[in-house]
Amino acid sequence: MRSQERHRDVGAYTLGVLDEADAFRFEDHLMECPRCAAHVTEFGPTARQLMLYRRATPRLVHPMTRPGPRLLDRLVGEVARRHRAGRRRHLYAVAAAVVLAVAGPALTLAAGHGTGGPVEVAATDSRTGVWAQVRAADADWGSQVEVQVKDGAGPRSCRLVVVGRDGSEQTVTSWAVPPHDGRAHTMAGGTAMHPAQIARFEVRTADGQDLVTLDPP
Repeated sequence: MRSQERHRDVGAYTLGVLDEADAFRFEDHLMECPRCAAHVTEFGPTARQLMLYRRATPRLVHPMTRPGPRLLDRLVGEVARRHRAGRRRHLYAVAAAVVLAVAGPALTLAAGHGTGGPVEVAATDSRTGVWAQVRAADADWGSQVEVQVKDGAGPRSCRLVVVGRDGSEQTVTSWAVPPHDGRAHTMAGGTAMHPAQIARFEVRTADGQDLVTLDPP
């Protein structure tokens, strides 16, 4: 894979459409490319919204419907353009536009909040030294999640995983840890699980190493 192709794979990687071998190679590239690392962090919430909107798609839309390669390129280009322009508030609108292009008028979006209260939990792992704080707010489609992480052991790729009371797992968001940066970094995402369905949150590396576990009260 050439260097330019690796840069273009940032959108496909964040959306989870790369095969296992290409994802592994891209993660190696991510450790050495600050530009791609920034794009993964920036693009993560948008990709999460795409997944949540896809789950709200009616059955008459084929469940395996996915954006095509050209649509992915357009989305990545639009995210990068808006990032350079400093207009991050429009990213979710871009994600919604892409979903509408895929699903057409049959798509219905779940809106509004559920009746459950927000969940907030923080923890520090004595073994890894990683600190994290998670806030989860109930919504009709699941939970809106914000995570803050302090991790001075970068560079490495990490993700927040939510584990349900039934044992199922969902990735909430992913990010790249900068080299030797112990400051708190904030990421946003979402899960189809409601707060009452969540057993715990886990911060893991891309290869599955547990960094810190957070148990809701």
